[in-house]
Amino acid sequence: MKSTNSQENSRFPQEQQRSREARVPQDSRISRQSRISHDSQEFHDVQEPQESQESQESRGSRRTRVTVVGEALVDLLWRAGAREVHAAPGGSPANVAVGLHRLERPVTLLTSWGDDPPGELVRDHLDGIGVDVRRVPAGPGRTIVALAYVGPDGAATYDFLASWDPRALEVPEDTAVLHTGSLAAVVEPGATRVLELCGEQRRAGRAVAADLNVRPAVQPDPDAYRAGAARLAGAGDVLKASDEDLAWLYPGQEPTAAARALLAAGPGLVVVTLGGKGAFAVTRDGDEVWVPAPGIAVVDTVGAGDTFQAALLDAIAEHGGPPTGREALSAVLTRCATAAAITCTRVGADPPTRAELTAFSQP
Repeated sequence: MKSTNSQENSRFPQEQQRSREARVPQDSRISRQSRISHDSQEFHDVQEPQESQESQESRGSRRTRVTVVGEALVDLLWRAGAREVHAAPGGSPANVAVGLHRLERPVTLLTSWGDDPPGELVRDHLDGIGVDVRRVPAGPGRTIVALAYVGPDGAATYDFLASWDPRALEVPEDTAVLHTGSLAAVVEPGATRVLELCGEQRRAGRAVAADLNVRPAVQPDPDAYRAGAARLAGAGDVLKASDEDLAWLYPGQEPTAAARALLAAGPGLVVVTLGGKGAFAVTRDGDEVWVPAPGIAVVDTVGAGDTFQAALLDAIAEHGGPPTGREALSAVLTRCATAAAITCTRVGADPPTRAELTAFSQP
């Protein structure tokens, strides 16, 4: 069984990183100095994007960081007609973290990988993405590998060799928002620990958000997946899904009905992406807000969902919680859809910088 959710593709090849850096304006580049601690199994990017003094003062002492918990993996990309498979490190959580970093949001990625050849590829990749990455202790020490079949239209289906067993998940003290989803919320035994962490962080006063990013290849039973999705929804404040996610989880239901079924599980906000049709959200207060997608020439949709989620998390962290009220929610969803649209004008998971998003959004 394979997943067909092409918008949530987790590729982030290193060659795209190099080409992307060439497009970033000089004043938005990140000054970084890195160190790797083999004993603690952590990689730390010791400098975040530089904020102005005015911005720093406005933020004050309140929490502003987004902590992302989830898998790092290697995609084995098998394109239609190709006779060779290309190995590309990435993972949906890593894409989200990169998207947040590009938006100049303080971000930490909690993840794990094995001491194996795919793990070496992941390690080298994470050493270059410009994000504070903390490798957590895990067993059995095997890196997740995904076999991605890429069709002529650029859409991908997946099979997974998955192992997700983090033993310790410590959240930075300045975390405002905890985010998880994708394989990390499905593959056991790690999924149970992640769910417990969500509950703990929510009780501690932090906002908790998740992206379903449904992967039937790791859980082909819709009933079991649906129950897990409800538990995840109940542990958080904000849940995101795509219309493709909902069609698989709730066959025959309209996206709005499926979104409200998830809303009934406990979150205050459920956001649904609709590809080229935009996005909508439903809230506990009864609001339903729809926004269109910007008109663009699509190159591919790889990473669009992860970019949308990064912009959503950035807004939650900026405003101290999920948006409330139709006007505020519409503005946030429009910005998220715009960020995703920019990614669709490029090859691969290539999220925009804050400057690029601002420029694109101006009339």
